[in-house]
Amino acid sequence: MSKSLVIVESPAKAKTIKRYLGSDYEVLASYGHVRDLLPKEGAVDTENGFTMHYQLIDRNSKHVDAIVKALRQADHLLLATDPDREGEAISWHLLEILRQKRGLMKDKSVGRVVFHEVTKKAIREAVDNPRQLSYELVNAQQARRALDYLVGFNLSPLLWKKIRRGLSAGRVQSPALRMIVEREEEIEGFVTREFWTIEADVSSRGENFAARLTHLDGVKLDKFAINDSEHAEQVEQRLLAAAAGKLTVTKVEKKQQRRNPAPPFTTSTLQQEASRKLGFNAQRTMRTAQQLYEGIDIGGETTGLITYMRTDSVNLSDEAVAELRRYIAQNFGETSLPEAARIYKTKSKNAQEAHEAVRPTSAFRPPNSLEDHLSKDQWRLYELIWKRTLACQMIHATLNTVAVDLIAAEGDSFRATGSVMVDPGFMALYQEGSDQKKEEDGGDNDRLLPPLIQGERVDLLKLRPEQHFTEPPPRFSEASLVKTLEEFGIGRPSTYASIISTLQTREYVEMENRRFIPTDVGRIVNKFLTNHFTRYVDYDFTAKLEDELDAVSRGEEDWLPLLEKFWRPFQQLVIEKEESVSRKEVTEEALAESCPQCGQPLVTKLGKRGRFVACTGYPECSYTRNIDGEAQRSEPEVVEGRNCPECESPLYIREGKYGKFIGCSAYPKCRHIESLEQPADTAITCPQCGKGTILRRKSRSGKIFFSCSTYPKCDYAIWNEPLAGPCPNCQWPILTIKTTKRKGTEKVCPQKECGFAEPYERSEQTNDE
Repeated sequence: MSKSLVIVESPAKAKTIKRYLGSDYEVLASYGHVRDLLPKEGAVDTENGFTMHYQLIDRNSKHVDAIVKALRQADHLLLATDPDREGEAISWHLLEILRQKRGLMKDKSVGRVVFHEVTKKAIREAVDNPRQLSYELVNAQQARRALDYLVGFNLSPLLWKKIRRGLSAGRVQSPALRMIVEREEEIEGFVTREFWTIEADVSSRGENFAARLTHLDGVKLDKFAINDSEHAEQVEQRLLAAAAGKLTVTKVEKKQQRRNPAPPFTTSTLQQEASRKLGFNAQRTMRTAQQLYEGIDIGGETTGLITYMRTDSVNLSDEAVAELRRYIAQNFGETSLPEAARIYKTKSKNAQEAHEAVRPTSAFRPPNSLEDHLSKDQWRLYELIWKRTLACQMIHATLNTVAVDLIAAEGDSFRATGSVMVDPGFMALYQEGSDQKKEEDGGDNDRLLPPLIQGERVDLLKLRPEQHFTEPPPRFSEASLVKTLEEFGIGRPSTYASIISTLQTREYVEMENRRFIPTDVGRIVNKFLTNHFTRYVDYDFTAKLEDELDAVSRGEEDWLPLLEKFWRPFQQLVIEKEESVSRKEVTEEALAESCPQCGQPLVTKLGKRGRFVACTGYPECSYTRNIDGEAQRSEPEVVEGRNCPECESPLYIREGKYGKFIGCSAYPKCRHIESLEQPADTAITCPQCGKGTILRRKSRSGKIFFSCSTYPKCDYAIWNEPLAGPCPNCQWPILTIKTTKRKGTEKVCPQKECGFAEPYERSEQTNDE
């Protein structure tokens, strides 16, 4: 029987698929991309039809050699890389390399194999039905790579000349940076406004509820109708006098409301929800999803647990829907099923409906059955995907809502709202998260109201004027940034994680409380690009370019005219800005104040540690200060009463990339450094060396950890707070206190192989002491 060689991207997937296909198939991995553009100018020859010059990626050359060797013994080549544009391009690149090997491809058939889940049935069906390579998808990926190269290799050197070395600009990353900077500028320019609401505490037959003033003197109140305490107090006194301790019910409006489940996950909605509910960043989500897709050993059987995780489709196969409905009927009852299966349609015109949403490969693998076989991250993400997918085929939730209008006097009206869940439907299993705060609309729709009838007089217990202030829009989280990028059509699902990673790696943005804040460098790069390359960081232009690339992948547009149309005006603009824009113009900004030492104008400049204020009279005048107004020291501050423990030189308070620290004045001869914030001693003896004690320290990123006081002689370190006393299982000298959402606070043995854990109350520590 003839032998077939199957090529996939990852070794984990290769191992799983090999078990499914048997001895007539050899399965090898390409380990991702096998070749890329030459990393130098001219890799895309813009003068000769945008010819692209590729080279083999060094780290993968040994894997290509293994593929060549195995192919000599095979009759058929099956290219089974990922089922997207990038996977198609990897198959094409590999085939091009193999065709260059003399005689290697003679009399060998080639097929492209596509599957969206790593299960035995899906693999067998795909292998039995290979297709030809799609050159539309290959060309779309080549066009995307060429555009990214042309932008990066021309804009990045310009940034080095005009700002500083090591910076980069990207076709998609730059508009994303613009979003973050513009949001920060919007927050900084936001003017807070005061407003007041009048709340009424009301009681009917002993049941209390609240209502909010909506009309005064027959006029509907807008948000800022009452804008200071004096006016609020006047309204309060007038209403108290008019009401005389009673409000009258004038209208009771009852409605039944339905809430439908959210569609199954796409790549972007999975990243958003994992960020909201699990605290995962985009890279962590995609890494974990890749593991679930490629195959997990679940007790003697290795199988993929979810479908392909790079997708913008919300479609579910008929077979998957039938299985979901069967599971729901068996485990939640027939009443939890809608009469007909729910069908979701993707809004994106380029979404491929042949692809599926991210879903479990089998509904009959509930999360609790897999807990022993998955890591913590894998289990949590799988549970999220499984619940969302099941919920999308369950019956709607039904709520009874009620709105009640009450008056103190004619024209002075209050409103109370409430709801009661009649049938939770899908909400019994899953509710979608949100980045938005609830609006202050005066009603709490989740509360219950007592039975009320029109004309009833109820007791007014109290009026409460409440002060509020408008708030600026929130900074972007990973979830809200991904959502906004998708709404604008910037980038594609598979690129969001790398966009965010690049912005952080280049130090254009920082994370604070899981929100993005642009750095000084990020602001200046954005200012330069927005002022001088306005078109290329424009949201609509970027989205239109993405649409054109999508059109290439559908075979509706040729890729070479697309590159030509982009390149010529872009090249001309780069040449023009290189000559006409000075470094000073980009990195300096004039201030409306004079130098206190010499009277010349002050400007902000960009230094190694960010922006600072300096005199334009430099070098004759050396005045500088920090942006916050604190004068910069010409000499470091000396630490009083202490010398370096290693060389006895004075110690200085210095400032570096991560803030202030204590360092030796003899640097670089002596490299002693220590934290400005001294670690706290827990007085618990180190279990590893038995000599030092465990100190509570803070990492560069601000995360708390615990380590031995004798470091570096002893390198013992743990993340969780130590607890004196031996482990009852293995007698390790200490335990730790660990808190998780799933299990709460526990006493846990820090030795992984031990596994001891039991519930812990903080009061125990107090009692022990």
